[in-house]
Amino acid sequence: MARGKVGIALGGGAARGWAHIGVLRALAQVGVVPDIIAGTSIGAVVGGCFAAGRLDELEGFARDLTKRKIFGYLDFNLSGSGLITGQRVVERLEGHLKDLQIEEMPSRFAAVATEYGTGQETWITRGPLVEAMRASYALPGIFKPVRINNRWLMDGALCNPVPAAVCRALGARYVIAVNLNSDACGRGNQFPELDGGLIERMPEPQPEPTPARTLANGFGARNLIKRQLFGGGDSGPGISSVMVDAFNIVQDRIARSRLAGDPPDAIINPRLAGIGLFDFHAADALISRGMAAAQREAEDIRREIAAREAATQRHLALA
Repeated sequence: MARGKVGIALGGGAARGWAHIGVLRALAQVGVVPDIIAGTSIGAVVGGCFAAGRLDELEGFARDLTKRKIFGYLDFNLSGSGLITGQRVVERLEGHLKDLQIEEMPSRFAAVATEYGTGQETWITRGPLVEAMRASYALPGIFKPVRINNRWLMDGALCNPVPAAVCRALGARYVIAVNLNSDACGRGNQFPELDGGLIERMPEPQPEPTPARTLANGFGARNLIKRQLFGGGDSGPGISSVMVDAFNIVQDRIARSRLAGDPPDAIINPRLAGIGLFDFHAADALISRGMAAAQREAEDIRREIAAREAATQRHLALA
């Protein structure tokens, strides 16, 4: 198919976004390399690196992550509009993508963000790539919004979790969507029944006492913040886990509605149940699952694209 006619929409999903790397690898194996890439949140990060020709560097970074390294990137900020400033992450991205402008990249790329205050969906198709990524993954409450052209922007998954429509609007005639949350939330809408239909209330977890001496140094305070934010032991999920999981439920519902209203030509649903939104250290498993999901669809996608190209050539010959 002519250049600029195949697009891929990479959806949001926090750590699950590493699965996008496997999807792109599997599609490339059968010769399907999109020329239009639209990404939301972590999809904007992977998609931007792919469009810039830096996917190898991103994959190496992802596979090298450990739980300890992940916590090292979390520069906490309890006085601003986000729990994490994100500057350490930005510095790492700029190490590979500094001064790279979206309009100068070989593939057409759009990062989807949401405007603070209005909720307007915003497509960033020009300007610094790293800045566009930051705006697209600025999860409310976790990262502070990003100001671009006098507009405060935050996570694009608030309005368009899987931006298939963006690919179509940018000229793609065949759109592949990658939904990372297809199995993240339950499909039913019934309350669970326990003991003859009665819903049992689980006992509230009791917080573990924190000895005063643990707060006498930075290490103890650091562990306390980590436990409060991410949970630990039997104390239940942490603040950020609750926030992101609630956000994920909303994202799943929005994605279903948007994809039903403007369906892509093909959809890839990696099976990611059991992998948490903050499991950035699980890149090996996530990339493998993304690749497996794409391999199940890749040959059909290749045939459909080839058939459309042949039909277009016949139409042109008759004309």
